[in-house]
Amino acid sequence: MLPQEIKKFVEIFEKLPSIGPRQALRLAFKFISLGTAKIQETAQAIAGLKKIKICPRCFFIYSGDGKACQICSDKNRQKDVFLIVEKETELISIERTKKYNGLYLVLGELTKSGFLESWQKMRLGVLKKIIEQELPNQKAKEIIIALNPTTYGDLNANLIEKELKNYAQKISRLGRGIPTGGEIEFADEETLAHSLQRRE
Repeated sequence: MLPQEIKKFVEIFEKLPSIGPRQALRLAFKFISLGTAKIQETAQAIAGLKKIKICPRCFFIYSGDGKACQICSDKNRQKDVFLIVEKETELISIERTKKYNGLYLVLGELTKSGFLESWQKMRLGVLKKIIEQELPNQKAKEIIIALNPTTYGDLNANLIEKELKNYAQKISRLGRGIPTGGEIEFADEETLAHSLQRRE
């Protein structure tokens, strides 16, 4: 009943966060109703994502010819303080507060298993290597673990703290300005700023 092109669209888009088969089908019909020019513009925007790179230091995204992202390349950033987030959107939320001037590590989406995936341990290994090779005394001044204040967030924070305890003078967590069960990505800038200032 449905053309193959729409079926393919639904097959791809239903896998995206918060979009199931029904929502993907609605999106397909919406794009069709917007016309060929809008479909072409959207296709070009998606194709442009091919130019995006992953920073080999912090695993945030960037584009251009540099060897690292804009944050890692910024000479004015504090080089001995690191903040660990789960998702890129959380890094963006923290940057908007303008209350943090150190570096980051994007760990990637955490599971509820209570274990870090091998690729997440690899990312922590990159951070350890940066600390060992680039900082005096091979220790960071501070590592801030900024994971969501949920049961699984706390469990994973404890795992990360054990992994990094020998690599920092101080390991801290965001203050509880964010309610338990809340998400960093959706916290307002003022709440996030207070959480950064009241880190423990």
